[in-house]
Amino acid sequence: MAAFHLELVSPERLLFAGDVDAVVVPGAEGAFTVLKDHAPVMAVLRPGIVEVEESQTKKQRLFVRGGFADVSSHGLTILAEQAIPLEELDAAKIDKQIADAEEDVHDATSAEAKRLAAEKLAQLREVRAVLSI
Repeated sequence: MAAFHLELVSPERLLFAGDVDAVVVPGAEGAFTVLKDHAPVMAVLRPGIVEVEESQTKKQRLFVRGGFADVSSHGLTILAEQAIPLEELDAAKIDKQIADAEEDVHDATSAEAKRLAAEKLAQLREVRAVLSI
């Protein structure tokens, strides 16, 4: 299979940069697969799994929470709000974090504290939902 360049970036770090055979992207309007010479497109990402096929035998999966995917003649660039390799996610730890966040929402004393705690809780639930797939 012909290769093209992929860069997957989050605000914290560059998670991947290199040539790949295919990438499945969780677009807001549905998942789509990018191959070499894909038509140019820019898409909004929904929370989900990016599947990177570096070769027939080497694949990796990363959770992304929102962002953008830009396919151009130079390849694919994914700018994710948050991106985490799946092997770094632990369902039990996330369940504990969700319980703690639910407590934080309940204990919040100001509207701003409640909003921030609820936002964190929603993000954790998105991660947990993807792990359940």
